[in-house]
Amino acid sequence: MNYRHIYHAGNFADCMKHALLVSLLHSFLRKPSAFMVLDTHAGIGRYDLQSEEAEKTGEWREGIGLLAEEAPSSPLAPWLALVRQAGGPRFYPGSPLLAACMLRAQDQLICCEKHPDDKRALYRLFAQTPNVSVHERDAYEALRALLPPKTARRGLILLDPPFEEPGEFSRLADALATIRARFANAVVALWYPIKHRTPVRAFQTAMAGTGQRNILVTELLMRPPHDPDRLNGSGLMVINPPYGFAENAQAILARLKTVLGAHDYETSMLVPE
Repeated sequence: MNYRHIYHAGNFADCMKHALLVSLLHSFLRKPSAFMVLDTHAGIGRYDLQSEEAEKTGEWREGIGLLAEEAPSSPLAPWLALVRQAGGPRFYPGSPLLAACMLRAQDQLICCEKHPDDKRALYRLFAQTPNVSVHERDAYEALRALLPPKTARRGLILLDPPFEEPGEFSRLADALATIRARFANAVVALWYPIKHRTPVRAFQTAMAGTGQRNILVTELLMRPPHDPDRLNGSGLMVINPPYGFAENAQAILARLKTVLGAHDYETSMLVPE
């Protein structure tokens, strides 16, 4: 399987992941010191929702397509404002473009994408953005090569693999060990799909056994996770969550549950600080 996110851009999982990502990045903006964002599975950065691929699945219609009327007071409003700024009604911005819109002059975004065609599209998107760099390299190799950052003492690392190959949960656990060894104070966000609960529980148990402290689990379920052949929900595990993020995540997920008609959501500390 050669994964292409255009088929799924703007779906419920993107809405959850990106609304939480924007909340995390707002936490970095509270201080004037520089920060770095490393997006390990960057994709192409912006997706045409009128493309043949997006229309073939229509997943965005049950995600971002339901959020056009959100009020300015909504906990989703900061993210949706960036979606309108970076994408407009036709295009949906992925995580690297959302992050780039939030950077200040002193901040840096590093994007890694191993598919050559996607990397070229991402490079064209950021060709005129001096504090964004694009690398054609494997995500997990990039952690060893690019950490710790040379330009900032603070940072957010987003690992968002497509889960197209077996063993991805194990690779995420190994990635966290690499990050701990090279950039221990980083905020780390690990995205994962929820199909059946068993592999997710095993992943969470493995993460709890690493010795890492301060692990927050956030999940949005569209359906009970009983069908291993269907994407029933998604999760974002956050290591070293910033102050106040857990409360913001609770509000974001509660609102998404209502607007998207989700089955349930969760925010809980897997391992306390």
